[in-house]
Amino acid sequence: QVQLVESGGGLVQAGGSLRLSCAASGLSFSSYTMGWFRQAPGKEREFLIGVRWSGETTTYADSVKGRFSASRDNDKNTVYLIMNNLKPEDTAVYYCNAHYVGSRDVWGQGTQVTVSS
Repeated sequence: QVQLVESGGGLVQAGGSLRLSCAASGLSFSSYTMGWFRQAPGKEREFLIGVRWSGETTTYADSVKGRFSASRDNDKNTVYLIMNNLKPEDTAVYYCNAHYVGSRDVWGQGTQVTVSS
């Protein structure tokens, strides 16, 4: 069974940090490009960062550049999202995604991040 499970969300004060984890199972993890997305209430899902099999990352969301980063551990089948200097507008449900060309994308169930002012 292919599965992505996010963890590490919670309540944090503005200016704080969190590290989210996404553990994958049932797929050839190192072959997939992993991505982090978020969705705030009333807004569309936003693509934040992509992490290639090599660990190379691309940040797509201007709002998180310089504050968020991502990494992966192919031995642990896990991808991470490191979030620093969090702002109230970062409040959202955060999702990880596994993408492989020609295959259907896999999504986790999401983890809530709430940033208080």
